[in-house]
Amino acid sequence: MFLYCPIHFLLKDYLEIQSPDTLDSDSDKMKLKLKELERALLADNDVDGDDDMFGTGLSMEVDGEWSDPIRMGSHHDSPKESSSSGSYLDSVSGNKEVSHVSSQTPKQMLIACAAILSEGHIEKASAIINELRQKVSIQGDPPQRIAAYMVEGLAARMAASGKSLYKALRCKEPPSSDRLAAMQILFEVCPCFKFGFMAANGAIIEAFKGEKRVHIIDFDISQGSQYITLIQTIAKLPGKPPHLRLTGVDDPESVQRLNGGLEIVGLRLEKLAEILGVPFEFRAVPSRTSLVAPSMLDCKPGEALIVNFAFLLHHMPDESVSTINQRDQLLRMVKSMNPKLVTVVEQDVNTNTSPFFPRFIEAYSYYSAVFDSLDATLPRESQDRMNVERQCLARDIVNIIACEGEERIERYEVAGKWRARMIMAGFKSRPMSSNVIDTIQKLIKEYCDRYKLKEDVGALHFGWEDKSLIVASAWS
Repeated sequence: MFLYCPIHFLLKDYLEIQSPDTLDSDSDKMKLKLKELERALLADNDVDGDDDMFGTGLSMEVDGEWSDPIRMGSHHDSPKESSSSGSYLDSVSGNKEVSHVSSQTPKQMLIACAAILSEGHIEKASAIINELRQKVSIQGDPPQRIAAYMVEGLAARMAASGKSLYKALRCKEPPSSDRLAAMQILFEVCPCFKFGFMAANGAIIEAFKGEKRVHIIDFDISQGSQYITLIQTIAKLPGKPPHLRLTGVDDPESVQRLNGGLEIVGLRLEKLAEILGVPFEFRAVPSRTSLVAPSMLDCKPGEALIVNFAFLLHHMPDESVSTINQRDQLLRMVKSMNPKLVTVVEQDVNTNTSPFFPRFIEAYSYYSAVFDSLDATLPRESQDRMNVERQCLARDIVNIIACEGEERIERYEVAGKWRARMIMAGFKSRPMSSNVIDTIQKLIKEYCDRYKLKEDVGALHFGWEDKSLIVASAWS
């Protein structure tokens, strides 16, 4: 039975990130030179193979189903750009060839459609999309499910462009309780996400040693779930727990939060800390991250400062989007505050600077592993699984595939790029302790043995089989 779920009705709460006003001409020239330098230092071809952390020897699997389209397809960024001679389009020109494409697997059809769309041939891409929609199901096996969402990303890319696309994908309504529940389920059933938070918390707890007062700044505190676990862990520490002051930054105009936002988060954490006997103080900073200045964060003498970046930095535009590099600007600002510890947790995939066609392939490879991992922990008919995929993963997939420029906000980078950015900002790596690694390793064994943990250059990589999905690191 045909089970099709229109993704444009499921997309929710994209963060709106706009570039600051244009600088004056002299400043702009300097920014352009810095931009060129940063691009040279952070070149995508010089990441030391960090997206291949589990020994495959390839940055991304390319099998027989993909090889011909990859070899022949053009890598244009825009669906409006013309194709070059000898392109993949030549092999699917005419009704007979399009019919042949429609007889292939969903995976083969997706890559054919992406290759054609990258060359700007809307009608032929539309024909394949219509065929694909008859073959995929959000209740099928992982290849069918990911195809169901990726085909809608292709359709969204084909149907709209520029600012109109971003507006179409953005929902003005605050998230429902269903979406919040789905996010918690994702962290529980896909432990790569959960253990990313645990690694950060482990590093934070170790930084508490010898401190009487600790100030943690979180630039995207979300619902504060990470700190529920942290407060519970602090309460179990021997001796008198240190005084914890938590500053949560949150965009007051964001649609990511339920009504009440930071106030609700703060009250929940304060109540928990009181019950557990942990000295605790919460302070809210309602501001867009790009506008935060050190003076707004109320750092005090005698406090050990810790900054937590959990799934936040990839939302900050970098030098590939604007000469005003908000990503590195934020890191340099934090370094100027002299923190004792900075933790970074991010998805280990490049959706930032890759052109559309290779980005599409990389997104398929990455999210295929995520969907496979969900199949190992939740039954095929599970409503929880469908909610997780629709409400947590689908919106990212469509944004990555359909959007360009400032409209594409899901701009992940591989571990080597994050490491380069942190070093350029003046940070030094602080490898995770053996205690943190051993604790997480034991917990991973309680899930599926196809989940993997590997330490590399001081960072912890959490993956599914041979695919690294999440990377967590600590810095000072």
